[in-house]
Amino acid sequence: MGIAAALGAGLLAGCSGGGSSSAHSGKSITVWTEENATDRMAKQRALAAEFTKETGIKVTLVGIDEDQLPQQVEASAAAGKLPDVMGGIPLAQLWQMYSNGLVNTDAAAAVLKNLGKSTFNANALKLASDKGKPLAVPSDSWQQVLVYRKDLFAKAHLAAPDTYAAILKAAQTLGKGSMNGISVSTDPKDVFTQQSFEDIAVANGCQMVDASGTVQLASPACKTAFDTYAKLAATGPDGTQTVDTTRATYQAGQSSMVLWSTYLLDSLAGLRDDVLPNCPQCKSDRSFLSKNSGIVTAIKGPNGSAPAQFGEISSWTITQAANAPAAQKFVEFMMNAGYEKWIGMEPEGKIPVRTGTTADPKKYVNDWYGMKIGVSRFAPMDSLFPKPFLNTLLAGVSNMQRWGITQGQGALVGATEGTLPVPKAIGAITGGDHLAPAAGAQQAADAVSALKKTLH
Repeated sequence: MGIAAALGAGLLAGCSGGGSSSAHSGKSITVWTEENATDRMAKQRALAAEFTKETGIKVTLVGIDEDQLPQQVEASAAAGKLPDVMGGIPLAQLWQMYSNGLVNTDAAAAVLKNLGKSTFNANALKLASDKGKPLAVPSDSWQQVLVYRKDLFAKAHLAAPDTYAAILKAAQTLGKGSMNGISVSTDPKDVFTQQSFEDIAVANGCQMVDASGTVQLASPACKTAFDTYAKLAATGPDGTQTVDTTRATYQAGQSSMVLWSTYLLDSLAGLRDDVLPNCPQCKSDRSFLSKNSGIVTAIKGPNGSAPAQFGEISSWTITQAANAPAAQKFVEFMMNAGYEKWIGMEPEGKIPVRTGTTADPKKYVNDWYGMKIGVSRFAPMDSLFPKPFLNTLLAGVSNMQRWGITQGQGALVGATEGTLPVPKAIGAITGGDHLAPAAGAQQAADAVSALKKTLH
C-alpha cells in the first residue's frame, strides 16, 4: 500500500483521533506500522480493537511504506505531527530518529522494565540501545542465512559451509556442469546485494566504520570480504543476479547454496504457488528441498574474531511527541497479549526476540516452532523443518552484527541503503567492468566517505 493510500485508509480501532497525536488525548494514540500489506493491516486492526476494548484507549493505525518512512518522519516531525508509536522500525531508521532527538528513550526503558529485560534476547537489546540506554523495544528479527543442499554436501563429503574456506571449497567443488556453486546477489540497484555482502563482511570482521566513525571499507578485512564475494559470485550463474534469480536458481535445483533471508522458508517448503520449487525431484515431492536443505546462520572469515551474520531487528518505537503513558500501554500489549499474533503474521520473518514471560521464560519460542507459514497453503514450521534447523534460526539472533549501528552511525547506514555504494561496487567487480576486488573496496569506501560528509 502506498503512502497516500495508507494515509487515506488510516485504520481506526474505535473512532478517529484526527490522524495526529499532537492533541495528546489521554484516551487516544496514533500508531504507524510498516506492516502495511492488506492482510496484515486486518490482523493489526483486530489487535488494536482488542487493545481498545481492554484499556479504553482508541488507536488510529496508519500503514507506511518502508521506503517512504524517512521522508514521512521528517515531514511529520517538522509539522509537529509525529505519531505516538511506530511499529516494525528497522535499526538504521531507529538510530536515525534517535540521532535527531525524536525517540522517547525513557518510555522504552519503562516498557522493558515492566516486561522484564531478562525476557529479551541480549543482542537484540544491545543493537537497539546506545551504551546501555534503550532506544526502543525490539520486537522481532529476520536474518540473512546460507541455505545449502545437505544431500549434495554429504555425497561430496563436504563440511557444513560455515567458514570462508568451507564455503569456497563447496562452491568450487559442486559448481560444475549444470550445477552452480552458490547463488549470491550482484544487482547494483538493490539493497539486497548490500545485505548479502554485509553478511559475508561481518563474518570477517569487516565493518563499514570504526568506533570513531572513520570509513573502513578499504581495510584488509574488507578487501578479503570483497575478494571472497567475487569468487563466490563467479561460481554462480552468468549475468547479474537479483533477489529473485538467486532464489529461483536454488529452487530449480541448479545451485548447491544460496544466500538469502529467512523469508525463503515458505517458498522453499512449496507453500507459495507464485514461486514453487521446481527442481527435478520436486515434481514428485514438493517438500524435497525443505527436507534436503541445511542452514548456516553465523559464518567465520579468516580475519573474524567470532562467527557472525547480518540480520535485522524491528522495534516498537515510542516517539518524543508521544502520549507516553498510553503509548507504553500499547507497546506492552503488543509485546505481551498481542505478541504471538504479531509474530504469527509471518513467523519465518518475525523470529521472536522476546523468548517468553517472566513466569514462562520460553513461552514465545516454544509456541513459535508450531506457528504456520505460507501464502497459498499453510503448514506449521516444525512439520516442515527439523527442530535443529529452527533452533539455528533462533540462535542466529545472538550472532547478528550490523555495520555502523553499534558505532552510532545509523544515519549513515540508512543513507547507504538509499544510494547503494556497496552494491554498485559489487556490480562493478562481478559485471562487465571487471573491477579488481581491492579497487571495488576502495570505490565503496570513497563513496561512503563522501556520503558521510553530506550528513553533517
